[in-house]
Amino acid sequence: MYGPLNITPAGLAEEAMRLQQKLAAGLQVLREVDDVDFGATRREEVWRDGKVVLYRFIGERRPTAEVPLLIAYALVNRPYMVDLQDNKSLVRQLLARGQDVYIIDWGYPDRSDRFLDLEDYIERFIGGAVDHLREAHGVDAVNLLGICQGGAFSLSYAALNPEKVRNLITMVTPVDFHTPDNMLSNWTRGMDVDLFVDTLGNVPADLMNMCYLTLKPWRLFVQKYVGMADILDDRAAMEDFLRMEKWIFDSPDQAGEAFRQFIAMYYQRNGFVEGGIEIGGREVHLGMVEMPVLNIYAEQDHLVPPSASKPLRGLVGTDDYSELSFRGGHIGIYVSGRAQKEVPDAIHGWLAQR
Repeated sequence: MYGPLNITPAGLAEEAMRLQQKLAAGLQVLREVDDVDFGATRREEVWRDGKVVLYRFIGERRPTAEVPLLIAYALVNRPYMVDLQDNKSLVRQLLARGQDVYIIDWGYPDRSDRFLDLEDYIERFIGGAVDHLREAHGVDAVNLLGICQGGAFSLSYAALNPEKVRNLITMVTPVDFHTPDNMLSNWTRGMDVDLFVDTLGNVPADLMNMCYLTLKPWRLFVQKYVGMADILDDRAAMEDFLRMEKWIFDSPDQAGEAFRQFIAMYYQRNGFVEGGIEIGGREVHLGMVEMPVLNIYAEQDHLVPPSASKPLRGLVGTDDYSELSFRGGHIGIYVSGRAQKEVPDAIHGWLAQR
């Protein structure tokens, strides 16, 4: 008898042999793997303000949508998680359905950007991109898709400029920053953000990444890399793994002043719920968001739990509010096989009805 796990010496020897064969095959695969990159869809620059660039994605056919769709991503990662690779691209799926898709690339802030603030990011950069699209397409308002922190920015912009946003989509977007299951919020609420920014200036990307990774240390420091052994002999799977790793660690620094304001007004004051978000001398009231809103959240999101996103329903001024609950996590909502159909279909169908 070998106990309830039924582990035998012969079984252990066989498992060790399989692992040895997989590692040997993996060495050959790693020699063959080319440098991986993300950003699968052709794009062209159409507008620029300093390091911030607005790109238009070029699909295989001309768009049929009359109103352009502008994507605003978070500052902490590069925005191409929405266009990671051919078979994992929210952008490509939206283009295939006739949407005219644009994205803001925030660039890589350096010391010269230390004093960029939220007015710059929300009114100057998002606002500049929106005004460019309004003029280029001859429309009064655009469709806006804000993702994660970019969703908080988009909500703020829409509240301050409701006449310029036709339809608003928020995706894995924090709204109530003080829910008890929001681990990131629990960290930042006791933070002396003034001392932090005054000491560091810009916030280093490596520090930000370390904070996010330690939210799930076993999964992201151990389990992920142990699991990599199972795909070492699969070139396509290894390229997918390395592409994701490259995206995770290709993170920009954070402009110090904008970081200070975001932590203080959104996380610490819980400004969407309690008030107190002020951009360029104007206070943000979500009651001014009177255009149609589609709020998409992920059920297993550890960065923006559903409880942080769903309160949007009771805060916006519109009667045309819809929710989509996606069974997955913060990253799976862009790249999982199920997401490739469910999320683009939901966005396109919702926009088509409006």
